[in-house]
Amino acid sequence: MNGWLQAAIVVGSLVLSAALGWAVTVGVLRMAKAPQTKAPAFATDRQGHEVPVLQARAEAAAREPLLRGGMWIGIIERVAVTGSILAGMPALIAVVVAVKGLGRYPELKEQAGASERFIIGSLASLTVAVPMGLLGAWLLDH
Repeated sequence: MNGWLQAAIVVGSLVLSAALGWAVTVGVLRMAKAPQTKAPAFATDRQGHEVPVLQARAEAAAREPLLRGGMWIGIIERVAVTGSILAGMPALIAVVVAVKGLGRYPELKEQAGASERFIIGSLASLTVAVPMGLLGAWLLDH
């Protein structure tokens, strides 16, 4: 196999992993969203008005986003996982997952619901990155 074809397979695998993984992860996270309750409890907003808890949570989320930078971290995660498989070093996947978890630990500890979103997003991301790496490695071998 010539060098250009090998490069195209590697780049194609990485791009597909990043792009397809993004679409799958966003879709899975949307499906995993908690359903709204019919009779929400009430909380007091900054002006002292009583607002439904869902609205109070939305206002808090607008001020401080849940798991900032998640899209870019996910893209880098998928590229690193796919790349480690293409490089014949799948053990590096454990390093990628560990670094991601350690880096997110403070946010996961402090924000309600963040850990579930983190786990769902990570698993959805890995379910695309690993097959793309395996497909690319298989194509390089044939």
